[in-house]
Amino acid sequence: MKNMHTTLPTEQQVIDHSAEQQFCDDVIAGLTATPKYLEAKYFYDSTGDELFQKIMNSPEYYPTDCELEIFTEQTAELAKAIMANGDPFDLIELGAGDAMKSTHLLRYLLNADAKFTYLPIDISGHVISYLQNTLPITLPGLRLNGLTGEYFDMLNKATTLSPKRKVVMFLGSNIGNMPVADAENFCMELRSHLSPGDIVLMGVDLKKDPRTILAAYNDAEGNTRQFNLNLLTRINRELNANFDLDKFEHYPMYDPETGSCKSYLISLADQQVELCDHTVEFAKDEYIYMEISQKYTVSQVNYMALHAGFKPAGHFCDSKNWFMDTIWVAV
Repeated sequence: MKNMHTTLPTEQQVIDHSAEQQFCDDVIAGLTATPKYLEAKYFYDSTGDELFQKIMNSPEYYPTDCELEIFTEQTAELAKAIMANGDPFDLIELGAGDAMKSTHLLRYLLNADAKFTYLPIDISGHVISYLQNTLPITLPGLRLNGLTGEYFDMLNKATTLSPKRKVVMFLGSNIGNMPVADAENFCMELRSHLSPGDIVLMGVDLKKDPRTILAAYNDAEGNTRQFNLNLLTRINRELNANFDLDKFEHYPMYDPETGSCKSYLISLADQQVELCDHTVEFAKDEYIYMEISQKYTVSQVNYMALHAGFKPAGHFCDSKNWFMDTIWVAV
């Protein structure tokens, strides 16, 4: 009788399969719901990362420039607020991206001999790998520990790595990527992971001329359109689906009353899409809800902080008062 040799899957193969299954389950759940939706966290494969960088660099996309102005021109004030009494701290950034803005703060903190460790968190392993390879070169002496995964899973891990005070950065109006009720729940969940005296530095896009806001999510070069359609490309590639991208179109809208800016993909024909052993039906003009970018007033931001168990402790705005980075202290 021949010897039988069984090759067991590696830990990485198990993780990859689990992630693919979760992706499949989430996509099926969204596309069989009424109305249809896709989860924005799946935008960020390597192509999505590149397209988002192009969006942030487009002339219409003001949030990047506004927050960058705050981080370059008010760096000392930001650093003073988060350094507090000078004790060591962990600087945790949720959704770090390329860390372009936070690099200004990191450099200032290093020059000020602040005792801290930078812990960037991002769902994209591509992003975390980039930061771990580049930041130690551009910022010599930086103590860095990158974490790949969901915000709160990795925040929970980050808070167990050391007993030091926590400073959590959530920049780029990422809080706006949720409906208001979800944002309020997010802030309460964030507070539950922190201790009294811990600090949050939150980036928030403020209400302004509706035409300015809508243009930022419908750039002339079409990067936002490609960013949304790229998620269908990713589903085709990773889940063996057969979306015809020519049969979907990007549609953004902004409601100045609620401050809600939303993006949709509109089906241009009656059609069927096969994925994950499912057939999904689309009617002509049916939409897939893709993402939201919520805008706030200062008073709404203060309310959200207090409601979640924080005390507003400072606001930093750009020269146009279009964008705000706000300091919250956990109470």
